[in-house]
Amino acid sequence: MNMKELRELGKQKFGKVCRMCPICDGRACAGEIPGAGGVGTGQAFRNNIIALAGVKLRQRIIHSVHTPSTKFMLWGKSLTMPILAAPIGGIAFNWNNYISEEEYANAVITGCKNAGSLGMVGDGKLPEIYQGGLRCVKEAAGWGIPTIKPRPNEQIITLAKQAEKIGAIAIAIDVDAAALINMTVSGQKVGPKTYEELLELKNNISLPIIIKGVMDIDDAIVCAKAGIDAIVVSNHGGRVLDHTPGTAEVLSEIADAVGDKMTIFVDGGIRTGFDVLKMLALGADAVLLGRPVTQAGAGGAEGIACLMNHIRGELEASMIMTGCQDLSSIDRHILYTK
Repeated sequence: MNMKELRELGKQKFGKVCRMCPICDGRACAGEIPGAGGVGTGQAFRNNIIALAGVKLRQRIIHSVHTPSTKFMLWGKSLTMPILAAPIGGIAFNWNNYISEEEYANAVITGCKNAGSLGMVGDGKLPEIYQGGLRCVKEAAGWGIPTIKPRPNEQIITLAKQAEKIGAIAIAIDVDAAALINMTVSGQKVGPKTYEELLELKNNISLPIIIKGVMDIDDAIVCAKAGIDAIVVSNHGGRVLDHTPGTAEVLSEIADAVGDKMTIFVDGGIRTGFDVLKMLALGADAVLLGRPVTQAGAGGAEGIACLMNHIRGELEASMIMTGCQDLSSIDRHILYTK
């Protein structure tokens, strides 16, 4: 399978849910929730794309880098790339049932593992969304990261214990779903977290904890103070709060504030390996892919592995063109700032 074939599969399966636009920037699907769009005007979605487009790379070709390494170590696990699949729960609800929740979770976990990467699975208004993802991670011998909505702490701890039992690498909590409509209308209580609540979670969960949805330095500092292991700089793909900045706009200041204390992930508008390089240069340790992975899900596990390997290839090429031998050599010196 190649990227052209994968795109054609997506067009056949998605219909009008995702138009498979040549540039996935949220214009055609603005406000389409359920669907793939951004909330309200869709500006937060578009801001992710705009912010990344404004970051420019400094081309350097007089050097000795011929075979760059994209190897990434995460909590003792060796990955072939610093590119993971973001957690997506409610895929059937939002994508017109083109694939079931568990089928999609299995494609993500298996496809990422086959590519030497790592997939995250989601949570949602139906218990089977989280449980189905958990089963997929278990079948992959724990090679995955279950993600939990910002439920009351006792519920999060219970669900995290289930992830611990199957040997998951870590758990994530997407606090950016604190006012998610499809949770509240279904009677599933979600909300923001206080410093004290983060401390309680850290003290009662043995796995590394990732807090997803950090867009502000103050929030990042609170997470670091509570001993949280990692954060994801994310505006939930522009699906929860209209008119937020793009993640590339806020990443550097957050990384400068807490990057020496925790792992920094970022998502939002990342479509190519060149985008990955930009985010790494701005201070991320690794990136998460959201919409591109949902689209690649049309090809099942093979499609997702195809996507991940394709973007890793682009990252390698961009590292050669900027003179970066490995991930540790990627920093802001490769960005054009004039």
